[in-house]
Amino acid sequence: MLIVMGGLPGTGKTTLARLLAARIGAVHLRVDTIEQAIVRSGVAGRPVGPVGYAVGYALAEEHLRQGLTVIAESVNPLSVTRDAWRDTAVGAGVRVVEVEVVCSDPAEHRRRVTSRSADIPDLPLPDWQQVVDREYEPWDRERVVVDTAGQSPQQSLALLLRGLASG
Repeated sequence: MLIVMGGLPGTGKTTLARLLAARIGAVHLRVDTIEQAIVRSGVAGRPVGPVGYAVGYALAEEHLRQGLTVIAESVNPLSVTRDAWRDTAVGAGVRVVEVEVVCSDPAEHRRRVTSRSADIPDLPLPDWQQVVDREYEPWDRERVVVDTAGQSPQQSLALLLRGLASG
């Protein structure tokens, strides 16, 4: 199965993806990690454009064809990227579940964005205004929505697992 997790920075995507990967034994593909590796290699600067996603799609399909469950985690802000993840699952002949992670409490979301530190060396984190101004197309299809506001990561994981079971 391919689990595609998207949402604005600071909503809890990475935390949830890591918890879920550990719980179900899945491969966690993080586009931020891919993009920062490309930047560190010297072949591209920021922004890297679609190349990080293209590498992610290829890696996901390879892992899926090996029979592994993959959690693909990125902001995934555009319909075109969401469609490409779905196409990746179709190409590998597996089921896809899309997950949008949100934080419905703006004060909590802002606190998360402004207080976090980078866990990938040299990865520039967006500030609150960059998060607010970020292009993010509304989702127009079925997905599991996990609102992390006012919850512990374990509570959000429980919601995600229920959503995956029913999805």
